[in-house]
Amino acid sequence: MSDIVILPVPPFSLLCNAAFALRREVFVWEQKVPEAEEHDNYDMTATHFVAIGEGEVVGTLRLIDLPEHVKIGRVAVRQAFRGRGIARRMIAAAMAHARQAGRDRFYLTAQSDKLGFYESLGFVAFGPEFIDGGMPHRAMRDYDRDSAVLVD
Repeated sequence: MSDIVILPVPPFSLLCNAAFALRREVFVWEQKVPEAEEHDNYDMTATHFVAIGEGEVVGTLRLIDLPEHVKIGRVAVRQAFRGRGIARRMIAAAMAHARQAGRDRFYLTAQSDKLGFYESLGFVAFGPEFIDGGMPHRAMRDYDRDSAVLVD
């Protein structure tokens, strides 16, 4: 998978705009997330990452730097590129980037059918299941794992 390059990109740069288009493709068109919910104010301040393969943006995610932790979100990989470890590599690169800035507590909200993937990265689910974008989600974190409690 050495043909994939992962890098941070500034908001609304050409590469970030390609990432936004990929998010629309995956979340709005494929997963039927309401378009009004896809973008938010965090897009202006988040650190965006892209995975580039075969000359195009094939994956993206964003980091939101919050006081209590760094939130990983909007993880998307183009359908034809799934199953190649791209999301795993993007998350590792993004977390390494945040750790270089002294941040080491990570949080995310995962679609409930993706919990196993995030657990394999060291995250643990906590709290109740909730609906986001029309799909069930769980909050997950990679810190204070022993105190994480699921509520159903």
